[in-house]
Amino acid sequence: MTIQIRADLHVHTTYSNDSLITPKSLIYYAKKNGLNAVAVTDHDYLDGAVKIARETTDFLVIPGMEVSSSEGHIVALNIKEFIPRGLTAIETVERIHEAGGVAIACHPYVYFKGCLRNAVCGVFDAIEVINARAFPFQNSIKKARDAAEKFGLSQVAGTDAHYGPQIGCSYTTIDAEESTVEAVARAIVNGQCQAHGQQVPIVLNLQQQVQRLRRLVNKAALEHDFF
Repeated sequence: MTIQIRADLHVHTTYSNDSLITPKSLIYYAKKNGLNAVAVTDHDYLDGAVKIARETTDFLVIPGMEVSSSEGHIVALNIKEFIPRGLTAIETVERIHEAGGVAIACHPYVYFKGCLRNAVCGVFDAIEVINARAFPFQNSIKKARDAAEKFGLSQVAGTDAHYGPQIGCSYTTIDAEESTVEAVARAIVNGQCQAHGQQVPIVLNLQQQVQRLRRLVNKAALEHDFF
């Protein structure tokens, strides 16, 4: 008997400087968009994800981080210790495994995102074959699926959301033994998962940019008043 988990495995919160998603809005939009789990994967920062997971009792939050290796970005899930940036891809994966985590090659074949490309190899646990903010979208999916099949790796999906309404545009269904972070991690490694989703609608990307601009304007106004 398994439980199907429907999770966005790549979401950034305000613990990432470029995200607009507060911990409260993270859970709100995850629930609203039909998910029953979400992974917090802030840029090179773990403490925020651990804090959100610890303080959220009515929803499954998977703590993680997006690690900037010297060869591209790697999502680490189910870790309890910080993974340093700047290591090679293989060194980064080794550190993730030593920490008991799951190593995912995220958006490996896209433009403008620190993609791994030729650094993708069999040491990973999974490949993010669908990234809802990837460009070019369909081409990146094909290349990522081809790589997953070549190396025999699990296929997952995440939105890479930085704005609440984007959460869940892409998601992973996971057949886990129970609704726990550890069970989800095991199921991903064992290939008991499928990637689903679509590209983030352009209107949501435009709304994100408007909200970012408003935040910058408000911040500048506050700093002007302070001085």
